[in-house]
Amino acid sequence: MAAPHVQGDRLGLVVGSALAAGTLADDATERIDVTTEWGDAPVLDIGPAIVLARHGLDAFTPAHRVDHHRNVAVLCAAGCDRVVGLASVGGLRSWPIGTVVAPFDFFAPSANPTFHEDALGHSVPGFDEPWRDLVIETWRDTTDTPLMDGGVYAQTWGPRFETPAEVRMLADHADIVGMTVASECILTREAGLAYAVVAVIDNLANGIAGEQLALADYHANAATNHARLVGDLQHVLPRLAEVPRP
Repeated sequence: MAAPHVQGDRLGLVVGSALAAGTLADDATERIDVTTEWGDAPVLDIGPAIVLARHGLDAFTPAHRVDHHRNVAVLCAAGCDRVVGLASVGGLRSWPIGTVVAPFDFFAPSANPTFHEDALGHSVPGFDEPWRDLVIETWRDTTDTPLMDGGVYAQTWGPRFETPAEVRMLADHADIVGMTVASECILTREAGLAYAVVAVIDNLANGIAGEQLALADYHANAATNHARLVGDLQHVLPRLAEVPRP
């Protein structure tokens, strides 16, 4: 199959497991079922942005089974040329729960997806720096929520959380940990999409606080943090939709 490529100039938004895509919808939202060589998935056109649910819109797909190839192909086919990925993460530092971070790099030695079966797969991965800078600037101009510029995202495979020993190892290399962003970042770059991430610390990684992670606390934190995130996005997305990809 051919690698997908940019086909339009729309803003894309990828939402994760802690933020339901439907919370961004209103009466004018249109559901679009997108078909690609790499698979089919629905998106929501909310006006300023095309919203794709990373883990599925109609049914939940756990992190280790997310089809990143299909998701990236769907973003391209839906007409996106730039994408903001939202991510729920664990903190590997003593950064407070609720901290919002725009990572500049990732640590994921075992994440190696590609659309290619030849030397084109020898790509240099990373977030799109001009687009990331614009997202940070726009976020700071339109919301009161501080956005930390920097940090390294570590990707594990999930769906389980990490052990304290794994967290100690990851903390030598990264500041936050999640299960999807690195794979998404690699493939968006191969497809020619500008990609940046806004991550929300919904829990301290297992053992960081000196005690075992409690799932109930994680879910409660995520609900609080992402209610605030929805409010911020109502200001950020229209502004980002107005400006072309840098």
